[in-house]
Amino acid sequence: MNPPIATAARLDNAPLPLPEKKSAARNAPARADRPFKGIALILASTVFLGASDVTAKYLSASLPSIEIAWIRFLVFALIMSPAMLPGSPLFALQTERRGLHLLRGAALLGSSLFFISGLRYLPIAEASATGFVAPLFVTALSIVFLSEKVGLRRWIATALGLLGVIIILRPGTSAFHPAAFFPLVSALAWACTLIMTRMMSGSERAITTMTYSSIAGVCILSALVPFVWVAPTWHDILFGIFIGVASTAGQWIVVLAFRYADASVLAPFSYTQLLWVSILGFLVFGEVPDIWTITGAAFIVASGLYTAHRERVRRSQLLQVEGEPSPNA
Repeated sequence: MNPPIATAARLDNAPLPLPEKKSAARNAPARADRPFKGIALILASTVFLGASDVTAKYLSASLPSIEIAWIRFLVFALIMSPAMLPGSPLFALQTERRGLHLLRGAALLGSSLFFISGLRYLPIAEASATGFVAPLFVTALSIVFLSEKVGLRRWIATALGLLGVIIILRPGTSAFHPAAFFPLVSALAWACTLIMTRMMSGSERAITTMTYSSIAGVCILSALVPFVWVAPTWHDILFGIFIGVASTAGQWIVVLAFRYADASVLAPFSYTQLLWVSILGFLVFGEVPDIWTITGAAFIVASGLYTAHRERVRRSQLLQVEGEPSPNA
């Protein structure tokens, strides 16, 4: 439901040619080289995102996944409503790429919906660890949609991450659950979301992207939720509101964190989300990650960290060759 932060950082911070300097100055947030503040923010975001995921798993025992996602996106849309009002200082619906924004919102919805569906059947640590394979999908998709070149070492890192997934899921054994495919599809949908984010970065404001994502999600789910509707209790509604607020707050804190430090600095700390969901999973559900989940997660984290390292090296080489300004300048 709340995908890997490190992947989003790698794509959202990638330098792209801007249409004009005036537009860039108006749209781009101010950057400051304050890594410790960025790290503190990213750690705080993982608490919010982890708590949102655990609450979603708790609700999945009484409400359908579509209904949980609908409440989440409804709260998201209400939070973003000031940006939908013409005449508001925050109005953010003006864009020439409305179709791509809505498509991105649909992909984000798919990521959330499949992840929640997996939580109904899987231990939360297992689902979350599997969801962290999104960077592997991004590596493959970036070749097709962004015409990026991927070197041998990044492919080796990708293979390492896939090995971690196999260790966690153990297909062909009695421990394998078909629902394990849900977080994998969720990671693929999140990777598509990030690819579209990368395609729009430098020309679209973050608030515009978030607003259209909320609109797309709540509209699609509003059409689906009547078919699975279960009357929620006030208890369910309150927890659903918490999911929406916590996930939106977590994503917004991520945006703030990247104003103070680069993705290569923040990426290692984003994986603390696995720690929080494991602790909360034990306290709330009595789930203890087995040795297979821990080992597989270690492979996935190592793969993600090395991919972030290679991205930092690649960016440094581009800056030297093309003379591009530092993102923290």
